[in-house]
Amino acid sequence: MNKVMSNKAVIALYVLPAFILIVALIYGPILITGYYGLMDWDGIGAMTFVGLENYTQLIQDGQFWQSAKHSFLLAFFSTLSLVPYLAISLILAGKIKGSDLLRKIYLIPMLLSSVAIAQLWVKIYDPNNGMLNSFLTLVGVENPPAWLADTNLVLYAIFVAILWQYAGFYIIIYYAALKGIPESLVEAAKIDGANPIQIAYKIKVPLISGVIKVTVVLAIVGSLKYFDLIYVMTGGGPNGASEVIASYMYKKAFDTFDFGYGSAIAFFLLLITLIVTWITRKLTASEDEIQY
Repeated sequence: MNKVMSNKAVIALYVLPAFILIVALIYGPILITGYYGLMDWDGIGAMTFVGLENYTQLIQDGQFWQSAKHSFLLAFFSTLSLVPYLAISLILAGKIKGSDLLRKIYLIPMLLSSVAIAQLWVKIYDPNNGMLNSFLTLVGVENPPAWLADTNLVLYAIFVAILWQYAGFYIIIYYAALKGIPESLVEAAKIDGANPIQIAYKIKVPLISGVIKVTVVLAIVGSLKYFDLIYVMTGGGPNGASEVIASYMYKKAFDTFDFGYGSAIAFFLLLITLIVTWITRKLTASEDEIQY
């Protein structure tokens, strides 16, 4: 009995530093943010307790719900983008020439910071000298759009940049999962007369369904809290057309110095993310997982 207790004490001693870091860096800030959300505070002066007033204001804030709509649109587009990522991975996992080079090319955006990527795409979308509009003019388009200044196009233009930024990340995840499939299963399917499309759809994709579910959650959660690239490219403009929850929260906290309201937005974003993650996991769970 003493030996068991001694072993538990040693285990607890090893776990304690990690537990302290998790509490200090994750759960602590979450609790503090929730506390600030109950206050009227400019970030400098004294705090005034206002209870749920910030959250009541949040529910009635049309601009917040507009930014939430944009965040959910990005989440929807990001989820759809997993389909071409998976298709590319299936091709790369096959025996094609140049697949090693292509994998390295797809990884290039992962080597760049979000700020660098944002600046790159701002140059591409430049209405006067940008690569995209120069090409459109060359092929005969007389008045190419100002992509980042058009309220109807800006969100889609930003999504293209996000699509490019994360292509390598998801492709490598799918590629690694596909390479883990036993070659014997593929060879058996070929002997039975299955063509490459049938092998991909009926054998490879079902075998990596667990990985696909994880990437769906990553894509949705990542989109809901997306901030840096959008803030650098447009600052949420024009006229709030590309504002997302995270950028709206930043503006309220650091531009208008309403830290109480900004903290309420941040805490509400956490709740939304947790709820969406739970719903996504329920919708993508297998029958065995649901029973468990």
